[in-house]
Amino acid sequence: MRGYLGTALTTAAALVLSTSLVKAADVEVLHWWTSGGEAAALNVLKDDLAGKGTGWADMPVAGGGGEAAMTTLRARVTAGNPPTAVQMLGFDIQDWAKESALADLTETAKAEGWDKVVPAALQAFSTYDGKWVAAPVNVHSTNWVWISKSALDAAGGKAPETWEELVAVLDAMKANGITPLAHGGQAWQEATMFDAVVLSLGADFYKAAMIDLDPAALGGEKMVEAFNRMATLRSYVDDNFSGRDWNLASAMVINGEAGMQMMGDWAKGEFLKAGKVPGVDFVCIRFPGTQGMVTFNSDQFAMFKQTDAGMQDAQVQMAKAIMDPAFQSAFNVVKGSVPARTDVPDTAFDDCGKKGIKDLAEANTNGTLFGSMAHGHAAPAAIKNALYDVVTAHFNGEYDAATAATELAAAVEAAK
Repeated sequence: MRGYLGTALTTAAALVLSTSLVKAADVEVLHWWTSGGEAAALNVLKDDLAGKGTGWADMPVAGGGGEAAMTTLRARVTAGNPPTAVQMLGFDIQDWAKESALADLTETAKAEGWDKVVPAALQAFSTYDGKWVAAPVNVHSTNWVWISKSALDAAGGKAPETWEELVAVLDAMKANGITPLAHGGQAWQEATMFDAVVLSLGADFYKAAMIDLDPAALGGEKMVEAFNRMATLRSYVDDNFSGRDWNLASAMVINGEAGMQMMGDWAKGEFLKAGKVPGVDFVCIRFPGTQGMVTFNSDQFAMFKQTDAGMQDAQVQMAKAIMDPAFQSAFNVVKGSVPARTDVPDTAFDDCGKKGIKDLAEANTNGTLFGSMAHGHAAPAAIKNALYDVVTAHFNGEYDAATAATELAAAVEAAK
């Protein structure tokens, strides 16, 4: 993702120059939804706003984890020319709110009762100092495995529920002559897999290590086991994984080149875009050992302060459109995620979507709903990036498991 830096800065400069072409009533939206499934979902929002008379000026910045988009955003704000709305995750929203850069959506939120329908875990990021500063469009959960149905059938037909069963299925897929695990060698993708591995070793362990940042948990024997498991998973990845985008890894499973992918539920959008049907062409399961637990991130749109009254009105219209229950259903059906509102029925969702909604409600009730470290919902960016560095170094063979655990504890401590 860091490789996008130069592109991001170039894009930012071009956008600064082109802003005069945007009409006052349009929303100028910075986002990183550029894959096929993501673009299809975004069109739902564009069309919804168009129906309400609000135009859309698109500012896509490629890069699945959003780092390039955030670099572009910083350049725009520094130039005194912020976009109307920006796709954001977790602590990034809080950081911009601290800078007093975000518009206050509280009046709209109160009028529409957002506080009654948005889970508290999301509101922790949507609000700052008692004010609403972002509108959540979805809840993604990250501890999913997407499995080719034909590859699974050829490997015995039983979806794995434990670590041992997962390894057995991967071994069988390897013996059948396909790449067992499709993966893209980017730091955020490795961190996504690592999130699930840590969670599979226990909810208490995940909380201690990823949320509480307990040095004993970060550098202890369980973390060594987590890194050992990551090394095992690495052994099932093809040799050409480095730099591969996540949606290209999804395509490997879709096209029968690979058996499974460990990725958040945005991957489902790629399967649906390709005409694949849950339960028929692919199987969705929680990462073995994490049933009843959910790690999440939530795409939200933060509105940057504007002086133009027409633009301010467009921001309000966009926020209302995002939070409309009908839109939340329509968008998330396409995106692969689940609604950010708890009052949206699961009627329109496929089997994986229904499972996602049910799992989220269960985890929320049981206290096993955790912000994803890999996706900026467990700790601020400096700590997340420190984890990225260690996890990726280990995945690429620079550390053994014991050294990686020691380095992780030290890196997190230094980043605090």
